[in-house]
Amino acid sequence: MTNPGDDPTAALERRSFLRSAFLSGGAMMAGVPILGCAASPPARPSSAPANQPARSSPAAKPILLAYFSRAGENYHYGGRRNLKVANTEVLTQMISRRIDCDVHRIEPADPYPDDYEETVARNVREQDADARPAIAGPLPTIDRYDTVLLASPIWNVRAPMIMTTFTESLSFRGKTVFPLTTYAMSGLGTTERDYAASCPGATIAEGLAVRGEEVSSAQAEVDAWLRRAGLR
Repeated sequence: MTNPGDDPTAALERRSFLRSAFLSGGAMMAGVPILGCAASPPARPSSAPANQPARSSPAAKPILLAYFSRAGENYHYGGRRNLKVANTEVLTQMISRRIDCDVHRIEPADPYPDDYEETVARNVREQDADARPAIAGPLPTIDRYDTVLLASPIWNVRAPMIMTTFTESLSFRGKTVFPLTTYAMSGLGTTERDYAASCPGATIAEGLAVRGEEVSSAQAEVDAWLRRAGLR
């Protein structure tokens, strides 16, 4: 994972970077496997937190914020830390308190392990196989949305493969898609290119990448991005 607390991909990023040109665009840190920021606690509802401050959004139609996040053991400043709420979920909650949006959590049919190294190894296998991990539960109906925010950690320089499962399963034609990531080294990774390929007919707008270790204090960064994006 990609972020400091949410991150089985940080290690992945590290290993694949060293292995080959398979990875395209992340800075390398000497010998430290890094997973991207990832998941959140298992049984979370796929809706925004209940007690939220007043939010505003100029969008004519509702906004959908769809996210994947993995809690458990994650990369953190070169070490490991156990997260009950993973970095991507923290970012999702922060945004959902600031704008009017519907929130959908993407859950894997086969949950990722709590162990960091095991998740790193699984992610490498899925990337190498160009896999499409199955999603648990029904997919949302997105016809009513003009704007979709796709949030995930960055694992090994890209979003986890389950995000491609999600985007390829729905039609984003005519919609505006904003990539959101939490990361350890690679920022947005290849999300803009990947979503452009898996969301044909969509407009891929300016994304937001937040370092996992710093996500809990990223309010000013999030607010500035929301204003630039015209979402607030």
